[in-house]
Amino acid sequence: MKYSLRFHPEVEDDVLRGYTWYETRSPGLGEEFLRTFYRFAEEIPRNPLRYPKVYGAFRRRIMKKFPYAIYFQIKNNLVIVIGLFHCARDPRVIDSQLENRKE
Repeated sequence: MKYSLRFHPEVEDDVLRGYTWYETRSPGLGEEFLRTFYRFAEEIPRNPLRYPKVYGAFRRRIMKKFPYAIYFQIKNNLVIVIGLFHCARDPRVIDSQLENRKE
């Protein structure tokens, strides 16, 4: 099955927070963070079922190099990226935010 990719509107804020944090630490690192996020997000629709379910129907794709995870749902032939969260975050907070954003 071929899947399309869509981003929940709040993902832009998640990505911007990560970008800003890294860019203030080291110029250019924020840009690398953005490239890494979009590369990993664009890989998900190729085989979204390979990533484990972690909260109900939400699946997670761990980013390499940066301690973040991309959370997404699959609806029919659509992969919807719901959030980008730091891996050290309290899992209850992540679960709550995912529930508030779900499609």
